Amino acid sequence: MSVSSKSTIDSKVTGSSAPCIQAARPGRVVSPTRTDITVTKVDIHTTSADAKLLASANGGTTSPPNRASPVPNQASVPNGKPASPLVATSNAMPNGGTPAPQTVTSKDPKAAAQAASDMRNIVRRKLTGYVGFANLPNQWHRKSVRKGFNFNVMVVGESGLGKSTLVNTLFNTSLYPPKERKQPSLDFAPKTVSIQSISADIEENGVRLRLTVVDTPGFGDFVNNDDSWRPIVENIEQRFDAYLDAENKVNRMNIVDNRVHACVYFVQPTGHSLKPLDVEVMRRLHTKVNLIPVIAKADTLTDEEIANFKQRILADIHHHSIHIFEGPRYELDDEETIAENNEIMSKVPFAVVGANSEVSTPEGRKVRGRRYPWGVIEVDNEDHCDFVKLRQMLIRTHMEELKEHTNNFLYENYRSDKLTNMGVAQDPSVFKEVNPAVKQEEERSLHEQKLAKMELEMKMVFQQKVQEKESKLKQSEEELYARHREMKEQLDRQRQELEEKKSRIESGRPVEEKGRKKGGFSLRG
Repeated sequence: MSVSSKSTIDSKVTGSSAPCIQAARPGRVVSPTRTDITVTKVDIHTTSADAKLLASANGGTTSPPNRASPVPNQASVPNGKPASPLVATSNAMPNGGTPAPQTVTSKDPKAAAQAASDMRNIVRRKLTGYVGFANLPNQWHRKSVRKGFNFNVMVVGESGLGKSTLVNTLFNTSLYPPKERKQPSLDFAPKTVSIQSISADIEENGVRLRLTVVDTPGFGDFVNNDDSWRPIVENIEQRFDAYLDAENKVNRMNIVDNRVHACVYFVQPTGHSLKPLDVEVMRRLHTKVNLIPVIAKADTLTDEEIANFKQRILADIHHHSIHIFEGPRYELDDEETIAENNEIMSKVPFAVVGANSEVSTPEGRKVRGRRYPWGVIEVDNEDHCDFVKLRQMLIRTHMEELKEHTNNFLYENYRSDKLTNMGVAQDPSVFKEVNPAVKQEEERSLHEQKLAKMELEMKMVFQQKVQEKESKLKQSEEELYARHREMKEQLDRQRQELEEKKSRIESGRPVEEKGRKKGGFSLRG
């Protein structure tokens, strides 16, 4: 038996000992391998011996099997023409029952595909032997194990909340080395949030994981924390841009996914509610990354305080319309899986405790935890904290869902907004054909508008410069006129003075000559 691209099954039986086969009748055949396949057209060929067996099974009447044909039956169509471009044909039932349509033909492929998807009479068959496509999950498993996995997680929170310790506890490895205690100094610390990432290859039972942890040292450590969320958002967007550029390249064989798949946000265990900084940062991040809030150092609060604190945090998150990550629910999930997901979501925000070392309990057991004068708190004990549920969501059950939600929802939204802002418009349903002449005309029109705008700006600048030059020239002209008047007045005064002196000199010259004649020397006595 073979299944072709037209969903056709051909079965041939020879010999009198062959089993009886019903022609194109919906039903199930019991087989060792219970695998359902969906077919839309069934063709069955029988020999003369099979026809006799079929006739004996139907009461002694032999009827040739009908085959589905795209040609409509003229007797069943009014006026000899089909009322719709879609034609449904059927196979006859061997027992005289009502035939069910199995094939749909149309000149329009889209209409035929839509009608075929809306058909309610899908024929289901059981395989009579092992085909092999049940091994597809194993093939995918081998491929995934050979390729390996990657996971990028970001931790955001104030200093001293145990981010590094919790990461080491989650992956049971010393990803962060022990920090050295800094001595007091007069040097000024930087007043900006820095972004640091650490990558490590870890392996468990033959499964390799490339883990990248993005840390945000300096977050919330300043008196003025305005825009402290900006470096975090910019880093997430830069990773989206890098992935988008890699997708737009010609060679896309080896695209490295460095997008942030989850963000674990550490809330300070105040016991009251979220701080304004927490609300603002979560509002900025929830549309770009899967947000998972946790209460850091939960061993500083009692069980009652933790329960009340969780209610206040969830109330603030709901009031500000902040979306946190929730595990997806599928139709095929069993009751146990649904109950497990509900139990995980009931613990959000997770009250966690981190510990890198083992301590001894009063019973003598070695556990990861912390020792206090009043007892031992165990990290892996669900009665003490929610660390197990956090690890279950982040790693054991929802790691792939986190990556899929990042790729299919968060990244796609960012990609659509990015391309829309760049002027790339596209029909969401189909790709529209682009007319080169129309495209060239649009570009020419845009270029002319740009040139007209530049020309208008140049004219305005030129007029402004001309006005400035004219005002300077007018001012210089007024200064020259004023100086000319001043010099002319001065010249007139000097000429008048000279004329006065000349007149005085001319009027006094004859008197002096007469005086000289009277007082002159004479020989007469």
